[in-house]
Amino acid sequence: MPTLDLRTKLAVLSDAAKYDASCASSGAAGRNSVKSKGIGSTEGSGICHAYAPDGRCISLLKILLTNFCIYDCVYCINRSSSNVQRARFSVDEVVALTMNFYRRNYIEGLFLSSGIIRNSDYTMEEMVRVARKLRLEENFSGYIHLKTIPDASPALLEEAGLFADRLSVNIEMPTDATLSALAPEKDARDIRRSMGHLRAKIEEHKGEKRDRTKPQRFSAGGQSTQMIVGADASTDDDVLIRSENLYGNYRLSRVYYSAFSPIPDSSSRLPLLKPPMMREHRLYQADWLMRFYGFQRAEIVSGGEGGMLDLAVDPKLAWALRNRESFPVDVNRADREMLLRVPGLGTRAVKRILSTRRHRTLRLDDVARLCQSIDKVRPFVMALDWSPGGLTDRERLKESFLPKAKRAASQLELF
Repeated sequence: MPTLDLRTKLAVLSDAAKYDASCASSGAAGRNSVKSKGIGSTEGSGICHAYAPDGRCISLLKILLTNFCIYDCVYCINRSSSNVQRARFSVDEVVALTMNFYRRNYIEGLFLSSGIIRNSDYTMEEMVRVARKLRLEENFSGYIHLKTIPDASPALLEEAGLFADRLSVNIEMPTDATLSALAPEKDARDIRRSMGHLRAKIEEHKGEKRDRTKPQRFSAGGQSTQMIVGADASTDDDVLIRSENLYGNYRLSRVYYSAFSPIPDSSSRLPLLKPPMMREHRLYQADWLMRFYGFQRAEIVSGGEGGMLDLAVDPKLAWALRNRESFPVDVNRADREMLLRVPGLGTRAVKRILSTRRHRTLRLDDVARLCQSIDKVRPFVMALDWSPGGLTDRERLKESFLPKAKRAASQLELF
């Protein structure tokens, strides 16, 4: 196999990393050094945006150590039987790239994942070497996210946590059965065992406020995971059941949802078409409702049909339309929990409402100033000068929230 130059490796291994959503990537724009002798384009170079534990939006170099892999996961573009161009970075190359990009102010951190080479421990050890060298030899203080290998030794996972700001272990599939069918070399028990070990270590290193000597930092940003959506017949309810379990048992910081993307020369067991991107979006909204709005999974899913979320409207609005007897909500009297269930009211808007109504009785105009879309809120609230009357129970209320094109199509169905 011909030796690849560093720029070609970067193109191959940044492209291979794009399927991993667990660093919340989004495209960067602007800088381009293709015409220069250096390396550092934001176009095709793997630079993406992510959110640090403190909420800052930062730029990361998002790459794989290698896209060689001994596993043959059916849904993976980098599976051992896939006919893709292969490349592999050395530890020193990843360190040099990271520092080079950092010094040029292109990035603030590194997201590093990898295919499995030789075995899990060897791969994990190489990734830990990258993080160790950045921290101890280069004095790099930027953000580091390492994608850990599930069945790597606990000692390697523990060392990874001492150098990384966040660790993640991909759960891959919504159910154990589909993981076993599509990725036979992977064991869901190994993944959960690693998650449990990381949770214990993260909690162990947090310490107590009264401790004089603080424990050494360990994956301060917690751990996350990713699920592929649409590669099997799992419903949205199945996906959210898995998420509910992961948040409850392993205290994950985030579960990321990645819509399945058809791959070349794929197995007949995989769908020919990718699922609607809106499905991924609705799952993120549902996830948010479970974590920050006090909704139970069963309540969220009840807004759709057959275990699937409604793609036409967001899950909170879908629930409200199915539970109109709970509305309208009096913005001057309702508690925080009920205000959070009002479509169009986010956590910040509710906080402002609770704070403002201590000093005066709220009118509808006051609510409009405190939220983003009063049109969405209006049918579900009461204020000093406003009552929705029969608006809440209007038969075709859902249509008023649809985009104009969909609304027109819906009306044509009447004829």
